[in-house]
Amino acid sequence: MKYVQLGKSGLIVSRLAFGAMTFGSGKIPSVYKVSQDQAKELVGQALEAGINFFDTADAYADGQSEEILGRLLGPHRKEVIIATKAGNRVGSGLIETGLSRKHLFSACDASLARLNTDYIDLYIVHKADPFTPLEETLEALNDLVRLGKVRYIGYSNRPAWMAAQALQMQRERGWATFINGQMYYSLVGRDIEHDTVPFMKNNNVGLTVWSPLAGGFLSGKYTRDNLNDPNNRLSGFDFLPHDKEWGFTILDTIRDIARDHDVIPAQVSLAWLLEQAHVDSVLVGSSKPSQLENNLAAVELKLTSEEIRVLEQLTRPQPLYPNWFTTMTLDSQVIEAFK
Repeated sequence: MKYVQLGKSGLIVSRLAFGAMTFGSGKIPSVYKVSQDQAKELVGQALEAGINFFDTADAYADGQSEEILGRLLGPHRKEVIIATKAGNRVGSGLIETGLSRKHLFSACDASLARLNTDYIDLYIVHKADPFTPLEETLEALNDLVRLGKVRYIGYSNRPAWMAAQALQMQRERGWATFINGQMYYSLVGRDIEHDTVPFMKNNNVGLTVWSPLAGGFLSGKYTRDNLNDPNNRLSGFDFLPHDKEWGFTILDTIRDIARDHDVIPAQVSLAWLLEQAHVDSVLVGSSKPSQLENNLAAVELKLTSEEIRVLEQLTRPQPLYPNWFTTMTLDSQVIEAFK
């Protein structure tokens, strides 16, 4: 396993992190499907491979994911980094959701109890909350750090301008700052390169990636013929928007590269992400030991510069305004035309 400093913090994390979203059972059976015994095998496998970074959330399988992960990591607590998230709905009550001070304090205490620990290494706000003043959320997070319940804080699924607004307020008030942004990023979902990645690089905010295989689409097990099979995961939980036909064109190239290295497509997709200098850690979730073994092998896969170039060219997102204008006006010929 390889390790990296998370953002500007002193936290050292494995390049691959273990995502425990699949632990437990519940209303999304295509996702929540890993029992306690199965989870024990997977966590043991991850630890043996050198993974020290484990991710979950209070909303995953109604808290079962945290409970299972907490039991399994208990004997290894001093050796591992546990990240969990808050903000999504966790009950039927009107205010059992969001990023209010009330909910964050109660959610944190509930997560600590389920994880069977007295501190959370990385506490992440799961999404933006349009109903709670930003100042209230950030002050509550700072207080959780000062109380010792949380060591570091991060955010997820937040646009760059909103993250910048929060970071500025944290710095001005002398509050604990976000060290990490956990964002969706894959070969069929490179939107964060427009603004989020430049913001993170400029502010030394570490990037961790969720759903690096686009919900399993880039694993290579799906084809144009079996995509709509009611038994596969995507038929029961397909919420990441991308053009599937375009995606299969990308998969054709990924499969060619995989054959050249005698690996599987999932490893190529993960290896591309690990080659990105702005990526600190990539979350891999598995429901079977064989899946985890294949994902772990991506750390050792070295793509050629030509293979990276081909993948970059094939999947590069369409430039947005004003980004394309800024880039265009850096060209010497264009500069001359504007004189």
